Amino acid sequence: MDEKPDNFSFGNTNRFQLDRVAFYGRTLSEYLKMFHIDDIYRLKRYNRILDCPSGASSFVAEANNKYGVNTVGCDPLFDKDSRILQKQGEEDIEYVVKRVSLAPNLYNWNFYSSTDELRNYRKLALEHFISDYNLGRESKRYVKAELPKLPFDDKSFDLVLSGHFLFTYSHRFEFSFILSSILELVRVCSREVRIYPLQTSSSEPYEHMTDLLNTLKIQYGITHHIVLVPFEFQKGSNKMLSLTH
Repeated sequence: MDEKPDNFSFGNTNRFQLDRVAFYGRTLSEYLKMFHIDDIYRLKRYNRILDCPSGASSFVAEANNKYGVNTVGCDPLFDKDSRILQKQGEEDIEYVVKRVSLAPNLYNWNFYSSTDELRNYRKLALEHFISDYNLGRESKRYVKAELPKLPFDDKSFDLVLSGHFLFTYSHRFEFSFILSSILELVRVCSREVRIYPLQTSSSEPYEHMTDLLNTLKIQYGITHHIVLVPFEFQKGSNKMLSLTH
């Protein structure tokens, strides 16, 4: 395998940024903490849930197969063969873990005790996702889709979850893209949209957050709440954004 150059960059703050969107995922247990869902029984109160973008997370596989929760995941790569996604997922696990290992002081190590444990969680998520992917595509559980335009009807889901994307990679996105994407997540949701985390991959707050929230409220009538969550790996990443009509 050819060695790829490391896509890490330093800004003026001497902090890392990711130069591409990684195909990288989390487990159901991590989702419950990130999105402040107390337990699986509370998750079951929602009739239908969307994970967008889902990436290599095992949330959809675990929620559906272990607990019978109707969940759908969408991602731009969900038209690819499972072998391609597995290879991409394995490469991106190493890409992100290496990034973390170069700046361990930017992270809290209470949930993951080491980079090895972090890698193990990521591999577990990828394993569960890949094992469910082919059957899940046939069952429309995994749908190819890309923000800011989703192939779902208005209010198709009770709860929409969006993790480690819009603000994490905000250094790559225009304000208009983030706004349009959030409006689209709200459009397909009947009850609540939850977005986590609220900071960039370099651990800095999203610089246009005030303008974004004011625009959502004043122009579109969307109410927001910033909620503390019981999860903080990247330092400062203990908040999520809750949006309702």
